[in-house]
Amino acid sequence: MTEEMFDLVVLGAGTGATGVAHACARAGWNVALVDPLPYGGTCALRGCDPKKMLVGVTEALDWCARLRGRGIAADSLAIDWKDLMEFKRSFTDPVPQRVEDGLQAKGVRTFHAEAGFTGPDAVDAAGHRLKARHFHIATGALPRSLGIPGEDLLTTSTGFLEMGTMPERITFIGGGFISFEFAHIAVRAGAREVSILHRGARPLVHFDPDLVNLQVNRTRELGIDVRLESCVDAVERTEDGLLITTTTPQGKATVNCDIVVHGAGRVPNIETLNLEAAGVETSTRGILVNEYMRSVSNPAVTAAGDCADTGTPNLTPLSANQARIAAKNLLAGKDSRPIRYPPIPMIVFTIPAVARVGLMESEATDHGMDFDVHFRETSRWYSSVRVAESHSAYKVLVERGSNRILGAHVMGPGAEEQINLFAMAMAAELSTHQVKALIFAYPSYASDLAFML
Repeated sequence: MTEEMFDLVVLGAGTGATGVAHACARAGWNVALVDPLPYGGTCALRGCDPKKMLVGVTEALDWCARLRGRGIAADSLAIDWKDLMEFKRSFTDPVPQRVEDGLQAKGVRTFHAEAGFTGPDAVDAAGHRLKARHFHIATGALPRSLGIPGEDLLTTSTGFLEMGTMPERITFIGGGFISFEFAHIAVRAGAREVSILHRGARPLVHFDPDLVNLQVNRTRELGIDVRLESCVDAVERTEDGLLITTTTPQGKATVNCDIVVHGAGRVPNIETLNLEAAGVETSTRGILVNEYMRSVSNPAVTAAGDCADTGTPNLTPLSANQARIAAKNLLAGKDSRPIRYPPIPMIVFTIPAVARVGLMESEATDHGMDFDVHFRETSRWYSSVRVAESHSAYKVLVERGSNRILGAHVMGPGAEEQINLFAMAMAAELSTHQVKALIFAYPSYASDLAFML
């Protein structure tokens, strides 16, 4: 086994990792980076970016379908899944080499291997013993175990994004981001039977219930079978494909399909790191860190992203922000820069999208806040009518007295940009009066904001 000494060893090659490696290498540190997977991380290769490329194409199809007879004359439109996958790979395929080349250009040593701590100051990476003064961990997350018979028959979101053909029948387990986004893609890409099985009474639990109800209705109108309070007991292979057995309030039920996709939550990817050897404490949500992104039990270790227990959602922009703070504190040699989170927008990229920033109505009530609720369905608004979107709405929570925006929730065309504007207004602590006084280009999705307050 060879042994080398570094100033910093980074575990992971995604958003929460490479930013730290680049910053420290630019400062003259001797840096190594280790990841067994292709460099680039989940977002660029197996998540946000390739998914949104698929959404973009299915969105184009949906626009044309909605506007057929309103100026669009095509009798039929269809998605060629093979062509769509090639389009996706036109982005994802160059990423790993580009990321690695960028790291090496900064002098970062790159290793393609599983890594595990052998002590508080060293990791083993496929026969290389890497010792360091500091370690940064950003190994992301992976699908959680469901603990059911036949779990090995499930496909992950990564597998969905690599499918060579779209199956006739596809089922998604779980009612979160992955299941809803991919179900919307699948049904528009030609899957004949698409199902979502969710064990709770309400899916998309991080979003406003009234808007979620609208989205469930829209999803069912697409032909997607959304089954709530449907707990998956087992998956088995039959002559007809895969058979899913579920328990519902009405008793046992089954679903037949060709592929089952795991969309029922993810857990920190830290099991193989042997963190006990490094004295790094963890929780079920990941590595315990303080506000400086430093391990609470081993000051030589920082962590960021989905593998760190920060109490925040697992979102790529947060991972990048956490990595930036971790790098600043590493380079300072002390805890000099605490992380501060502005209002954090979240979006489920269904068509139409559902978005949220700030508090939900129940959270504001639990906090004892005095607020007004501005809620309205907007399918008759010009911004929806002009694209023939039948399901759109907003809900905005406004604090009485201060007229501060406590939370904003939007569903409809343009929701992903409207929610960013709400996030900016909230971060700047603009009152509703100040937002209404802004002049936006009209007609645009931004110009709707003043009418939501």
